[in-house]
Amino acid sequence: MSMIGEYARVTPAELHRALGDPEWALALVGGRMEAEAEQCPRPELARCLDIDKAWDALGFLLRRAAFPVDIVHGEEAVPDADDWGYGPPRYLTPERVRAAAGALAGISGERLTAGVGPEDLAEAAVYPAIVWERGASLDFVSEHYELLRPFFRAAADEGDGMLMWLG
Repeated sequence: MSMIGEYARVTPAELHRALGDPEWALALVGGRMEAEAEQCPRPELARCLDIDKAWDALGFLLRRAAFPVDIVHGEEAVPDADDWGYGPPRYLTPERVRAAAGALAGISGERLTAGVGPEDLAEAAVYPAIVWERGASLDFVSEHYELLRPFFRAAADEGDGMLMWLG
């Protein structure tokens, strides 16, 4: 089984309810993911997004770039939430989503990966290590990063918060 980085945009009211009722949030997100699996909306129209196995490499690269918001793991734990795959979900408030969207606008995927090679990710034991040990291109990571940019921009423009987890 693979660890996949998952995101769900939520309105402020939905975020408030999710923080008090994580089981409700899981059902909400599950329904949205199921509906969008059939529709495959573009990131700026989607309510849910996954970044596949690129999450740990993105975390590594964003920390390296001193990114101001933890958009990979979230900044706050959803209280009393059960495991949604590989741990409980975390979240970003609408304010932190806006800060993230602004920072994402200033860093292209090409710029984020500049000067970093698969050997750097292998040395740092970034998941999935076997991919980097084989010398895989960082294009996969850059492509998923480029999906996050419009996803976060749309969330910020709508005043949404964000739930994130490893599924």
